[in-house]
Amino acid sequence: MLLTLFAILTFSVLYWFPMRRWMSRWGATPSDLTRVMAGDALLVNPTYSGTMAVTVDARPEHIWPWLVQIGYQRGGLYSYDGLDRLFGYLDRPSATGILPECQNLVVGDKIPLGRGPSWPVAGIEPNRSLVLDMRNLGGFDWVWQFGLYPIDEKRTQFVSRSCVRTNTVWARLATYAIEPAGFLMTRRMLLGLKQRAEALRAASMDESLRRPAA
Repeated sequence: MLLTLFAILTFSVLYWFPMRRWMSRWGATPSDLTRVMAGDALLVNPTYSGTMAVTVDARPEHIWPWLVQIGYQRGGLYSYDGLDRLFGYLDRPSATGILPECQNLVVGDKIPLGRGPSWPVAGIEPNRSLVLDMRNLGGFDWVWQFGLYPIDEKRTQFVSRSCVRTNTVWARLATYAIEPAGFLMTRRMLLGLKQRAEALRAASMDESLRRPAA
């Protein structure tokens, strides 16, 4: 019994400090953690804030078409499609091509999910930022935003920031419980977008090489 309690306590301490801290800033540089993003003012004093990032070997214009078409019956979520479909968030695998009909997202639009509330678009600047405002969702407020920051002519830092403010004890406990799953799904989403953007860049380069000189 004492050994079991010790194991639970040890795991809890390891999760709460190093593991939880690592998950909340996976891939992010110090400048990513301190940079001001487009939707930060929507939710001040959050009870949880996580900034994750991935370096993409492509320019923002190769990432943006994939990001702007996310959602149910749109491009998908580029995460673990099997789990997203199992839990009803998607109805089909995430797109492997650009969907022209999903490229005209504007402020006020709502990105649908198959299950759960849609994601209202609060801010959008093509090739730069997308802000989703899910405040007033019952027991908590949530702002999820993405930023595309060029590193040089060939690379972009793609940043995801999720800020949550809970309004009840039960909502806060629920957010603690889903943090590991949220981390895994978001990490896979960033990597899925990276893979697609880099493939789009490679295809664009091949096309330009095949194009006859004027």
